[in-house]
Amino acid sequence: MSETDTRDAHVQVIESNFDEDDRLKPEFVRGIIDLLHDGETGEVRTRVEPLHPADIADLFELAPAEMRQPLAMALSDLLDGDVLAEMNDYVREALIDELDPHQVAEIATQLDTDDAVAIIEDMEELEQRAVLRALAPDDRAAIEEALSYPEESAGRLMQRELIAVPEHWTVGQVIDYLREHRELTTDFWEIFVTDPGHKPIGTCKLSWVLRTPRNIKMADVMQREQSLIPVDMDQEEVALRFQKYALISAAVVDGDGRLVGMITVDDIVHIIQEEASEDILKLSGAGEGDINEPIFMTVRTRLTWLVVNLGTAIIAASVVGMFQGEIARFALLAVLMPIVSGMGGNAGTQTLAVVVRALATNQLTSSNSVRMVMREFMIALCNGAALATLIGASVGLLYGNPTLGIVIGAAMVINNLVAGLSGILVPVTLEKFEIDPAVSSAVFVTMMTDVMGFFSFLGLASLAGLAG
Repeated sequence: MSETDTRDAHVQVIESNFDEDDRLKPEFVRGIIDLLHDGETGEVRTRVEPLHPADIADLFELAPAEMRQPLAMALSDLLDGDVLAEMNDYVREALIDELDPHQVAEIATQLDTDDAVAIIEDMEELEQRAVLRALAPDDRAAIEEALSYPEESAGRLMQRELIAVPEHWTVGQVIDYLREHRELTTDFWEIFVTDPGHKPIGTCKLSWVLRTPRNIKMADVMQREQSLIPVDMDQEEVALRFQKYALISAAVVDGDGRLVGMITVDDIVHIIQEEASEDILKLSGAGEGDINEPIFMTVRTRLTWLVVNLGTAIIAASVVGMFQGEIARFALLAVLMPIVSGMGGNAGTQTLAVVVRALATNQLTSSNSVRMVMREFMIALCNGAALATLIGASVGLLYGNPTLGIVIGAAMVINNLVAGLSGILVPVTLEKFEIDPAVSSAVFVTMMTDVMGFFSFLGLASLAGLAG
């Protein structure tokens, strides 16, 4: 068999382990687990070795929790920094807890600074110190500096491995520098140009360097306009800047404007995904929503918000209690009032989702907040009128009571207006007070729509004398 045929056969074997969505097939995962049970660690390594590090990380996440440690022992030489960097946080933490500090240090030295920090930052303090002591002095200093920055900041996200050259160098000198110094990072898309104070004054794409004569100075070919990321900038703001300016990489500067690192777009992709998922899950009070999160932590997070929701439900129930006499005399009110509150809740959730996203992406600011409020008011009014016509006519005809139809229609308009306004005013107000609107808004909006839904419907029914 030729080398090409052998390679093609090898590729086919690898591809047979994946389904049409590029996920590891259940039978492949079960086969690995069965081999571990039988003690066939050599065969386990043979089957797993061709996989990409990201797929090996997926295998650990798909394996039962009690089998992850045996799997790690079978794949000890494959369990490198690239695999751990792709692994789910909770799965990775559990595995690292079983490793010796020197093993963790050895893995950390294989990684860029940002990936090494991601592994070390979640460790217990004593274990963290042990790993740092096992690192080489230069690596230890870089990671300790990164850990000194706030969590989810550019300082934690950046990597120190970059290419920076003086502005007086020529293109030829830069090319020679890159070729002669083997220890330089190999993963970069642009070169940063700095002044004598190591402050970035421009950038130069690799394509420009390759296409420019050797005698041209970097100062003459570089692009002076660049996006500089403050070291303490929140990672969500960093992601928005990358998205807005279509960046591939960006320089990170300290308080004095000196170049201390760079952030690349591959890190930003993860951040965008994390932040989007985080906001969605916060709106529902479901915590991080990670299926690998310990059960106790999940219960604690969800129960906290369920207790808060219980309190708001009691408030809504107290409003119903104010009209218990009317409900007792005209039981149909109890049948219809959940429709008003439920539709208001759905309308409020729609507005809330749009507004939280607009706040997160900087689409909604103080400059256009008034216009946004008026827009949502008009949308709520139109939706409320349409729903009021539909439900009012249906109730009036179904129960032969036009007054009841008018009452529920009017209540529907009122509650939709409340839903629309609270869906935007609540998160905007929370944002003003520097409270995460994704965490707290849903509780207040739900309370407003429930209370106003019951109060408007029952109050109008009482005024109309339906329970008389």
